[in-house]
Amino acid sequence: MDVTYEGTRREISTDEGVIRYHEAGEHNDDVLILLHGSGPGVNGWRNYRGNLGFFAETHHCYIIEFPGFGVSDPVDGHPVLTAGASVIRFMDALGIASAAMIGNSMGGVVGINLAIKYPDRVEKLITIGGVGPNIFSPSPSEGIRLLQEFTDAPDRDKLVRWLNSMVYDRALVTDDLIDERWAAANDPAAQKTAAMMYGSKAFEMMQQYQANADTPPYWAMMHKVKCPTLLTWGRDDRVSPPDMSMAPMRLIPEAELHVFPQCGHWVMIEAKDAFESTVRAFLAR
Repeated sequence: MDVTYEGTRREISTDEGVIRYHEAGEHNDDVLILLHGSGPGVNGWRNYRGNLGFFAETHHCYIIEFPGFGVSDPVDGHPVLTAGASVIRFMDALGIASAAMIGNSMGGVVGINLAIKYPDRVEKLITIGGVGPNIFSPSPSEGIRLLQEFTDAPDRDKLVRWLNSMVYDRALVTDDLIDERWAAANDPAAQKTAAMMYGSKAFEMMQQYQANADTPPYWAMMHKVKCPTLLTWGRDDRVSPPDMSMAPMRLIPEAELHVFPQCGHWVMIEAKDAFESTVRAFLAR
């Protein structure tokens, strides 16, 4: 099975531009959609390239590239909202009625929102950090503050500091990873998206909006998630500290939590084998 970048790369036209994605596996009845996170230089391929071959052994896998991150065509609107809409457009374009989903960080929030709004489209949900409110830990977290500093005035040293906050083992932050992320972070579309999500001014506006909003935040609606949900977390996550898991663990009716030791925010990378086997068992039930 070819799980290389070129061998899996695809694209499809929708009524709001081209969505690019990666596809692997021939198990047509068992669809798994992988939703990426946010941050400098991120995209779906970089999040899940190391996991695609494993999950494609049992599922027909799609890694979606969200609009605004330098791969798929950008669209107007807040990146979290446009990401969710792009998933539905993508599923409709390919005739996918429902699927299991894995969401890393922002991708987990996207998955939760889809499960609330479109319960028939999400069969099972696996999240990787990022879901829920900070309960005991400071908000914003250390990792989010470093992300804000980079977004407000990008430079290579700030990128390295942020990348180091993403992992437990700093050996994972190689020169190649830094070069790759730095080059991708300079894409104009990616910079625009980052500013909307993590720039200090945008963050302050969002805080004010939430304080005065008449509608509850997404995490207050997690009791509406009907599908079986596996929450995965790195015990040493400095971006989404583990206390955040308490709300979704309690509010989602069919939620269970697995915490990986000596692991930061990128559970699917840093605890790769343990994460994959845990998710495979959950999906097989």
